[in-house]
Amino acid sequence: MTTTLPATGRPGLANRARVGATHGFPALLSLVALVVIFGISVANQPGILSVSGLTLMLMSAVPLVFAAQAQMLIMSVGDIDLGIGALIGLVTVIAATLLTESPILGVALLVAIVFVYALLGLIVQKRGVPSIIITLGMSFVWIGLGLQILPTPGGATPEWLTAVGRWRPDAIPAPLVFIVAATLIGWYLARQSRIGSRMRALGSSAATLQKAGWSLAGTRVMAYVLAAVLIIVSGLLLASQTRSGDINSASNFTLMTIAAVILGGGTFSGGRALPIGATLGAVTLGLITVLLSLMNLSSSLQSAAQGIIVLAVLAGRIITERFTR
Repeated sequence: MTTTLPATGRPGLANRARVGATHGFPALLSLVALVVIFGISVANQPGILSVSGLTLMLMSAVPLVFAAQAQMLIMSVGDIDLGIGALIGLVTVIAATLLTESPILGVALLVAIVFVYALLGLIVQKRGVPSIIITLGMSFVWIGLGLQILPTPGGATPEWLTAVGRWRPDAIPAPLVFIVAATLIGWYLARQSRIGSRMRALGSSAATLQKAGWSLAGTRVMAYVLAAVLIIVSGLLLASQTRSGDINSASNFTLMTIAAVILGGGTFSGGRALPIGATLGAVTLGLITVLLSLMNLSSSLQSAAQGIIVLAVLAGRIITERFTR
């Protein structure tokens, strides 16, 4: 007995270390990129190192972090949401119009969005419709509804939502509080709850999940429902910052959330959910935009520069994963 225990223990520890390194390196790489970008930003604008400076710098990342957590849940079951940016824009429109003029109708529409997402998850599971097709199609529906409610950017958010956007504690940057809250919510849903384990199992081995007696349709529907709630929160927070509605206000969020999840260690094939990595990826992408603005780079070149930086980080991830396998 004394000779067999060490023999069985070493491979287990080594395997756990290898798996931990494989999963952790992408998030660590995003953290390194974030620190580098933050350092360059501080060198260009030292005033960032203050509560007000950090608030301004991190503010734009808050809605993106919530949206990235939603995309992470969808991608953990092996799907991709290509309508997330349009839906966030629709939520800002609802917040700036119906939530102010007719709160009951506004809340009813937000609840209806959750039911629609549950239906999307059910259709994907039962009918085998690819998620990228159905969510892309729904993006046009969201845009059409948004333009019908508010054809041009405008409106005004309700007072309680405006107060959320104006909240500025003296001791800590307010965006940091929201970012930590989003990460903890994503961490609990994806890593600590039973539904999180089932979502990851659905993405990696659906047959095993089914043999264990769990409903595949129920698991996918719950993933879409939870994602819809996080998307609505993202839209409300974006509206609280702009204090108006615009159906196109988050059009770049779709690809940015996918990039954030991948930068943070996620995969397109599902089975992996890393909330901290998704947050680091989203904050990194948000800081890249701020950095390029501080460098007075032309807006026409910002997207190209942003894409090059993302590709560089992804290349680093591929290299590190090869060493850790």
